[in-house]
Amino acid sequence: MDDNKEKFGRRDDSPNFNRKKVCRAHSKKVVLNYRDPDSLKRFVTERGKILPRRITGLCAKDQRVLTREVKKARVLAYLPFVKK
Repeated sequence: MDDNKEKFGRRDDSPNFNRKKVCRAHSKKVVLNYRDPDSLKRFVTERGKILPRRITGLCAKDQRVLTREVKKARVLAYLPFVKK
C-alpha cells in the first residue's frame, strides 16, 4: 500500500481508482418524456430493448422513469415494440 502511494502520489491517481458515477439525467438536465421519442431512442437498442442502468448511466429512480416512459411511448405508437 505504501509503495502504491509513493508511485502514484495520491490514491486518486492510481489506475484502479473509480470515480463516482453521476446520473446523466441530472447532470445534463435530460427530460424523459414519452412524447419525445428521439430522446428515448438513445436508451433503446436496435431490437427495441431498453438498455440497462449500467450502460445508460442513469440512477435507479431515473431508470424506472425511463422504463415507464418507453412503455407509454410504445403503447401510444411513438416507439415501435420491435424494430425489424
